[in-house]
Amino acid sequence: MKFVKRSDWEKEWTAVRARERAYLRKNAQKKPSALDRTLAERVPATLQSTLESAFCKAFSLVFEQGAGVIQKTYNRKKRTAGAAARRAAAAETGDRDTLRAFSKDAALSHGKSLALTGVEGVGLGLLGIGIPDIPLFTAVLLRSLYELADGYGFPHDGPNEKLFLLRLIDGALSYGTELQETNAALDRYIGLGRWDAGDALDAQIARTARRLSGELLYMKFLQGIPLAGAVGGAYDAVYLHRVQTYARLKYHKRFLLLQKNQPAFYR
Repeated sequence: MKFVKRSDWEKEWTAVRARERAYLRKNAQKKPSALDRTLAERVPATLQSTLESAFCKAFSLVFEQGAGVIQKTYNRKKRTAGAAARRAAAAETGDRDTLRAFSKDAALSHGKSLALTGVEGVGLGLLGIGIPDIPLFTAVLLRSLYELADGYGFPHDGPNEKLFLLRLIDGALSYGTELQETNAALDRYIGLGRWDAGDALDAQIARTARRLSGELLYMKFLQGIPLAGAVGGAYDAVYLHRVQTYARLKYHKRFLLLQKNQPAFYR
């Protein structure tokens, strides 16, 4: 039998698919922490709905008024120019180094965003500020995704791309069947360039807000306690790391598909 050498694209595609499967396996089931069990009895019954409402308002505010302001907090022209140069190099050579250049650049911006949200969360936690930091945390979260999209040369404006960002967050904080379903929906959009009928931005804002409020419930409660809240505030960086890790997988997959132009990859 004749041996067929795999291309660099195929090697990178295989690698990113393997990382994605590992991510899905790792998050197949949620494992509550001892701290969560300790705090469960102390959290007010109304806190989650309060958090959910705050996240809904924060997403709507950023999408309607804050995107332009956020884009001014980093050098967007430099990032989009860098993405264009990397895309040109990948199109010309197609070797694995040029394909990996995007993920290396994403890793650098990842670290900067983690440092920013870590300082924000711990600082506000020391002061006993929990719920009021949600607009700031939401802005930092979306800023990190804007930078990631720009670094790969993808848009993040318009309802379809906003829905993509929200589902990235939703998927990153999901487990098991819900994660599998969100991951499949993201893959369909990446492959086909459209969402299923009935997908709506407002409904996804509500779902993502509900997901965030559920995941951050105990930490935001703890963050509202002076000094002790620094522990809760530090978890802002933990959750940002999860979102960025998952988003980097999906954007790299999206970029590779664009290079190869294979719309049926998700089968």
